[in-house]
Amino acid sequence: MPEAPLDWAVVMAGGIGSRFWPASRRARPKQLLPLAGERSLLRSTVERIRELVPPERTLVVTSAALAEATRAELPELPPANVLAEPLGRNTAPCVGWAAAHVRRSDASARIMVLPADHHIGDEAAYREVLRRGLGACEGGALVTVGIEPTRPETGYGYIETGEAEAEGVHAVRRFVEKPNRRRAEQFLAAGGFLWNSGMFFFRADAILAAIEAHLPGLATGLAAFDEAAARGQESAAVEGGYADLPNVSLDHGIMEKAQDVRVVPGSFGWSDLGSWTTAWELADKDAEGNASASDALFVDAHGNYASAPAGKLVALVGVEGLVIVDTPDALLVVPRERAQEVKAVVSALAAQDDPRR
Repeated sequence: MPEAPLDWAVVMAGGIGSRFWPASRRARPKQLLPLAGERSLLRSTVERIRELVPPERTLVVTSAALAEATRAELPELPPANVLAEPLGRNTAPCVGWAAAHVRRSDASARIMVLPADHHIGDEAAYREVLRRGLGACEGGALVTVGIEPTRPETGYGYIETGEAEAEGVHAVRRFVEKPNRRRAEQFLAAGGFLWNSGMFFFRADAILAAIEAHLPGLATGLAAFDEAAARGQESAAVEGGYADLPNVSLDHGIMEKAQDVRVVPGSFGWSDLGSWTTAWELADKDAEGNASASDALFVDAHGNYASAPAGKLVALVGVEGLVIVDTPDALLVVPRERAQEVKAVVSALAAQDDPRR
């Protein structure tokens, strides 16, 4: 009897987390920060899947600039398991390159792909969904996780579910772009719509076959990397050829075009930690809805979030709904409902070539 295929994990950790400026910076972005607990988001991601996939079969794809910091954050991973992209080319090249690495040792291996910056409230329920996703991709399907919606959210894409394929597994009828408020309310009322979580499951050979069918330019680039790897020259090939890979997401490039696509619904206290507003939502709050990640004093203040360096007191008097984040070289003050706009600060600093971005 042939041995069962091994399971692998690919953790995508190349983002810069611009909405979490000034705590998140190019040299230490949000996945390396403890924004929802005492551990960094990246370490939390790797540790919560350890009973499913060991470190030696966990790959982390990040930028070349963050490779050293990533290896330091995860010393239990073999150094070669941190794949360093010379530049960001979106999620399809990221996942394709990692899948090519897995295929070299086991073409039928099952892969779970997870973002490094998610918060999970119920880790046991989360792992059960991951197990279901791995099982659903066994026959060659491409599988994603859909989060059961709790509100008419306009910041996420949606997945419309089709017929049940197995217990807890549905066909995907269609992917829907981020809706306006009215459509989001209709989706919530109708049922059968899930938030698109950005988590995926597939066999290594299945996702690479889908890339060949739908993104032939990416398939050609990955084949060149494989050939170079056989000669012990992959690093040079990646450095020279990564910029030529198509800049496209896995959702748009593959999942929306493939035929055998399934979704596993999940409800496990999920958050994509998209902005300081999310950090406030997840934090413990006082009776007036104030939250703090450091030493803070709130006087006649309501619904605020404060963070400052150790040993520095932040006092808020008579204000409501603010986010205040103080760091040694920058101070952010923004209304909580406009926290998504913080990335505009990073863009402005980048335009000035300011190192504080």
